[in-house]
Amino acid sequence: MWTAVIPLTLALVGQVAGQTVYLAGDSTTAPGGGGKGTEGWGQYLHYSMKIPVVNKAFAGRSARSFTREGRFDEIGKLLKKGDFVVIEFGHNDGTSNPDNGRSDCPGSGTETCNYTYNGSTELVHTFPYYLTQAATSFVSKGAHVLISSQTPNNPDESGIFVSSPSRFVSFAKTAATNAKVDFVDHSAYSYAAYKGLPVSVVDSYFPNDHTHTSPQGAELVAKAFVNGLVCGGSLLGGYVKNDTAAIERTCLK
Repeated sequence: MWTAVIPLTLALVGQVAGQTVYLAGDSTTAPGGGGKGTEGWGQYLHYSMKIPVVNKAFAGRSARSFTREGRFDEIGKLLKKGDFVVIEFGHNDGTSNPDNGRSDCPGSGTETCNYTYNGSTELVHTFPYYLTQAATSFVSKGAHVLISSQTPNNPDESGIFVSSPSRFVSFAKTAATNAKVDFVDHSAYSYAAYKGLPVSVVDSYFPNDHTHTSPQGAELVAKAFVNGLVCGGSLLGGYVKNDTAAIERTCLK
């Protein structure tokens, strides 16, 4: 049960006219989700924000491939001073053999690997490295950056609630610390939102597989993100709309 322990409405601090929130992520965030009736949670964030949200997440991408394809650079070209960027990856960043063009180099620091992808050798960095570099670049342009941990896979798929976070959750926190930007543990807040629901309801939020959510599931994890945003005290939390005040919450430690 979520219980209200803090007021949702926060004072807007240092608001700049025309501010925008940009989202960078994979299919769990992106428009259309993973296809076949699924949706990304980023499509619901604008209902909770007083400023526009532009969803630049793209299905099938990892921190590495988002970087290689210039998608972080694309967001950087759009930024104005005072804008916000939310970065969330992890679902596609695991190791593959042969290399699928998405796998990051194992590790949490400056380790590098040489992978062969599409017939070419590519110098590959770690997950925290890619996120740190992107975040630092956005901050240099005057943007406020928030790194968010990935949404969890279906925690009730086995019939027994499992809340073991991916290693990329801690890697995301490492990147936020390295870049000196805000962090929201979207994974933990999503688990908390799922925990109080019947197994059948949670299962219904994953119509095709254990990763991609239905529109209803996407809306739930969007609200979980907002909970984490407000509870964490980040600057973006001050732009949450009053019409989400009905969301009861418990802030996680």
